Amino acid sequence: MAVKVFERILQLFEAEGINTLFGIPDPNFVHMFLEAEARGWTVVAPHHEAAAGFMAEAASRITGKPAVCIGTLGPGIANAAPAIQCALVENSPVIFLSGQRARVTEQRVRRGRIQFVKQMPLFENSVKYAASIEYADQTDEIIREAIRQSLSGTPGPSYIEYPSHIIEQELDVGDALPPARYRLVDQGADIDKVAEAAKLIRKAKRPILLVGHGVHTSRTGAQVKKLAELMNCPVIQTSGGTSYIKGLEDRTFQYVFSDASIEAVTESDLCLALGTELGEPVHYGRWRYWVKNEAIRKWIYVEQDAAAIGVNRPIDVPLVGDLRGVVPQLVKALKDTPRKPARGLAKFMKDGQAELDALAKESLTRSDGTGKVPIHTSRFVVEATQAFPKNGIMIRDGGATVIFQWTYSQCKPHDVIWNQNFGHIGTGLPYATGAMLADQAATGKTRPGMLLTSDSSFMFHIAELETAVRCKLPLVCVVGVDNQWGLEVGVYKRTFGKGTAETGTHWSKDVRFDKIGEGFGCHGEYVTRAEDIRPAIERAYASGKVGVVHVVIDPKANSEEMPKYPEFRTWYAEGTQ
Repeated sequence: MAVKVFERILQLFEAEGINTLFGIPDPNFVHMFLEAEARGWTVVAPHHEAAAGFMAEAASRITGKPAVCIGTLGPGIANAAPAIQCALVENSPVIFLSGQRARVTEQRVRRGRIQFVKQMPLFENSVKYAASIEYADQTDEIIREAIRQSLSGTPGPSYIEYPSHIIEQELDVGDALPPARYRLVDQGADIDKVAEAAKLIRKAKRPILLVGHGVHTSRTGAQVKKLAELMNCPVIQTSGGTSYIKGLEDRTFQYVFSDASIEAVTESDLCLALGTELGEPVHYGRWRYWVKNEAIRKWIYVEQDAAAIGVNRPIDVPLVGDLRGVVPQLVKALKDTPRKPARGLAKFMKDGQAELDALAKESLTRSDGTGKVPIHTSRFVVEATQAFPKNGIMIRDGGATVIFQWTYSQCKPHDVIWNQNFGHIGTGLPYATGAMLADQAATGKTRPGMLLTSDSSFMFHIAELETAVRCKLPLVCVVGVDNQWGLEVGVYKRTFGKGTAETGTHWSKDVRFDKIGEGFGCHGEYVTRAEDIRPAIERAYASGKVGVVHVVIDPKANSEEMPKYPEFRTWYAEGTQ
């Protein structure tokens, strides 16, 4: 059949189950945008290409599939650069498409050319694969290679460009190949290694499951639940893997930020690690809380990238493969011999919940209820998360406020979208939009979202409020406002003492985010008393509009009283491990 290049690109993505497209259409992409919309895709044009890239990254996390972001030649794809770098560090399989001038201009000895720069050298070190479609008949192989590379080993982004004279050329091609015809799909591990792992699991007295971000992005929660029930053990989340698995909420607590998790880790004699790099936020699985039983603790590691095995710590049984293939193998190997409850499981569950309850109660004493004293960040987090819709998508953003969320959050969402590895704040609004729209496109249902953030991060991409309003998303943005870079103020105080001038960290106290939201067509709420937070959030959801809830929080508490801040700093303690 005869199709044009832009149409063929869409067909190839559709074969992978992709049906969302993010970016600002420009001459190289107007044909593709119209065709995508005609084919039933969700097509989103935000206000900045970096936001488009973050939206695509969130879409890949919520669907478990690659996602697509476009940036027109020159300034468009340059604007997307932060999102490209973020996708690389966050291990997100986003395909970034860019236009380019017609190749007739490539070697011209000229100055003053409009929107021309050699783009590929700028991005080659920030992606897993970079290519240019120089001839129309290269379309299939290049798009497929980008998807193959983005999903193979450690996932990550790819970059593809095409010169403008290519886009409307015609191809005579057949149906797009299904994924299994050109790449590995749901790769399983060596069956003998699976049997060895099952033997260690049966033998262990105090096993734990360590689950990371990859469990969420691979959408393997249902299979991991079966595995956890067969192992009958505590589930420890990494700080990046904070999406809770349905049915395991009562036995899942966060590493370090839950005291119960620390005890479970310290006493464990076997760790099965899923979807985590075993990096700095878990102390490489070999120092700090892992030291006590290091001599006897066995490690089973499920990792898609064979080159990652044994890098950060020795592994007893490596299971090289995709979580979507390996976890069902483990379930099958254990299904006839389910374990009795692991030693310490009941205590872990009881202590973990008691700690959360105590934190909620303690936060009540941190705000006076008059509105005269700003709300303590711990209370802000408790009240907001208690108002979180049970079937919703949680989006996190911010610096100090995120550290408070790790400890004080009272909800256990099944989908949490946030930026763990790169620490790129300001992603919250784009992440919310991308995740909610991609989930809607994939399921046909619209779930509520809550963005829990701070003023500093919220201002990065505040223009995307209009995008959320235009897309009619049931999103409520709960913004803790302390009129400063809270985390950075804390660094100044810890470095130089509390009397030091904190250069560049404060701004006007007259910014009203509820009013800004109203200007974009949102429902706005202004809150100065802790007990008003939940009612304000409820009114925002009931309004049928995107909500912006401005909550005045205590700048001193936010900068000086971050819970377990010394633990957070151990992630940077290179040389002390």
